[in-house]
Amino acid sequence: MADSSFDIVSKVERQEVDNALNQAAKEISQRYDFKGVGASISWSGEKILMEANSEDRVKAILDVFQSKLIKRGISLKSLDAGEPQLSGKEYKIFASIEEGISQENAKKVAKIIRDEGPKGIKAQVQGDELRVSSKSRDDLQAVIALLKGKDFDFAVQFVNYR
Repeated sequence: MADSSFDIVSKVERQEVDNALNQAAKEISQRYDFKGVGASISWSGEKILMEANSEDRVKAILDVFQSKLIKRGISLKSLDAGEPQLSGKEYKIFASIEEGISQENAKKVAKIIRDEGPKGIKAQVQGDELRVSSKSRDDLQAVIALLKGKDFDFAVQFVNYR
């Protein structure tokens, strides 16, 4: 019998992030407390740029954006937002969307699987994802349950379960 397997990945659907950004921009343009303060949120290359005339307002824009991401099912662990920076008379926050599992993080996850998971489980790092395989599907489901119980500093999804 062939081994069953699944992949552990950290991916974000770009379209969902775009939708969340558009919803946040619409809310910011309509909210009374953001009127006439130069508040905006937009893509700036691969980064997301939030601007306003005060530090509190730019943090409020970030808060609105985070709430829209949560409603769209995107983990905030994949959002890497910087600190507010003063640029002329404007405060700006640059944020980026983190994707992929780094080699270091993949090794940590593989170690947890080896140490705490059922015996006979193989975990291999493949680029920016981790393939977990075993002869028993029950063992794979036990590994998924184990990893869902852990709190990583990056978002994880389980795909290609076969």
